[in-house]
Amino acid sequence: MISLEHQILRQLIELEEIVMAMASGGPRKSLLPWVQQINELTQLLPTNTDPHLLHYLHKRSYEKARLYLQGRDAESVEGPCGHL
Repeated sequence: MISLEHQILRQLIELEEIVMAMASGGPRKSLLPWVQQINELTQLLPTNTDPHLLHYLHKRSYEKARLYLQGRDAESVEGPCGHL
């Protein structure tokens, strides 16, 4: 995994932790800074990046992107677009 992918993974994990905390009654936060950072990092990925990862990131399927980056892509469920 390249450094850029590590940065994306960190952002995805942070975003998921914030969402989980808010779902369990934690303070409400704007998710926009994390989404913007993930989008910016996605734009910097090299052209030879796996198309599945790019698809997940462009469609904001952040859980699938996280699972992919953690080597757990097999745990993804099929989405409405037909991608796993």
